[in-house]
Amino acid sequence: MSLLHHHEEATFDPLRLAQRSLVVKAAFVLAGTLALALASQISVPMVPVPITMQTFAITMIGALYGWRLGAITILAWLGEAMVGFPVLAGGAGGIAPFMGPTAGYLVSFPIIGALVGWLAERGWSGDRVVRSFLAHLSANILCLAIGGAWLAALIGAEKGWLLGVAPFILGAVLKSALAAAVLKTAQVYSGKAKLN
Repeated sequence: MSLLHHHEEATFDPLRLAQRSLVVKAAFVLAGTLALALASQISVPMVPVPITMQTFAITMIGALYGWRLGAITILAWLGEAMVGFPVLAGGAGGIAPFMGPTAGYLVSFPIIGALVGWLAERGWSGDRVVRSFLAHLSANILCLAIGGAWLAALIGAEKGWLLGVAPFILGAVLKSALAAAVLKTAQVYSGKAKLN
């Protein structure tokens, strides 16, 4: 088996986006920004950073779209927010969220989406449920690290940890497990499941 053939087997592309036209990919980007905006509205209010389904949607976009199109989709959604569309948690939009306590998390979003997409393209998704969980968890932890570091710079390390990282660890684990389960189900449904 050649390396190229092995890579083709490991590639996770359930939407077959690699084979699609530019117009179809653009439609997926638009649909992805809508999904991200809707996921942002599912939240548990907390101060200074709410718990939302944003990171779940971001990592899923990365896994389903691949690292390139996933990152482009997430950047387009953040662009919509910057120009004032109410697409972030709580209907926020404009420049303020990119300068306040949520800025670090927002900056991390295209990075973590690309990370999960890159790992998914290398077989860390779908039928490899443990690897899929670890891919999503590593992205969620990276998001918390970047967001927590920014928050710590604003309010101090202890408060940054207590308000911006610790309360979100359990949610990161649960959202990672949910993402892995959804992707496993998608792989089983498509009839390509493996037990390893």
